[in-house]
Amino acid sequence: MRKDTSFSITKTIRLQGKLFDFSTPRIMGILNLTPDSFYDGGRYITEDAIMARTEQLLEQGCDIIDAGAFSSRPGAEEVSPEEESARLVRGLAIIRKRFPGVPVSVDTFRAAVARVAVKQWDVDMINDISAGDMDPDMFDTIADLGVPYVIMHMQGTPKDMQDDPRYDHVVKDILKYFSRKLAQLRERGVKDVIVDPGFGFGKTMEHNYQLLKGLEAFRILDVPLMVGLSRKSMIYKVLNVPPEEALNGTTVLHTLALLGGADILRVHDPREALETIRLVQIFNRAKLPGR
Repeated sequence: MRKDTSFSITKTIRLQGKLFDFSTPRIMGILNLTPDSFYDGGRYITEDAIMARTEQLLEQGCDIIDAGAFSSRPGAEEVSPEEESARLVRGLAIIRKRFPGVPVSVDTFRAAVARVAVKQWDVDMINDISAGDMDPDMFDTIADLGVPYVIMHMQGTPKDMQDDPRYDHVVKDILKYFSRKLAQLRERGVKDVIVDPGFGFGKTMEHNYQLLKGLEAFRILDVPLMVGLSRKSMIYKVLNVPPEEALNGTTVLHTLALLGGADILRVHDPREALETIRLVQIFNRAKLPGR
């Protein structure tokens, strides 16, 4: 009998005081509160636009809303903590008023921003593109806040990460990186951790596809695995299309990521991601006659 190993039934995190499991992969919807994100920067600045986008994400099947106020596109210029916080507060105030029970993640690498988001706005999760590398206070802050924490791998910073990324073996190098980070977090008592290999963050095109092909290796970490592939340059540059026309390619890579063991898809387009999850699940459960 073929054993279905593509979707974990044992991995869980505690979210909003309840166990949140990954027997079915989850969808994290992207809410960019920035004017300069690579795909939809500047679209969700007004109250009406933020409300409409959040409602759309939820209607299309999102489990978690991921609000970000600092663009991490390659070459992005840094914004001040004050500006990041101001953008976030504007968005979080709208979300918490209109959608009070929705699980919300905040995409930030700054410990002070994370603390305000959790303490003042009851944010449920922190998504850190630098896994604590850009703010030495972040790990201790997460331990104090007691919320789930996404650690992503990035070589360098958003401003310089694509200058000359190099690895001895991209999958093994990132696995070692996460093993070290997870040990540091466990020493602080942090249990609810999600890893994200960081497609496009300090990786060449070849690195990205090597990482996708080796995704199954990350199961050894025994924590939920999130992937962020949605409309990225590893899709649209290969297909020679703008990001706006990269949805079909995104779905193809989401399928490969799910077959490789992804537990969370971080996406711009939840409806298509949900359809992909459903079809891959049926594929994995199918049994050939006589077996």
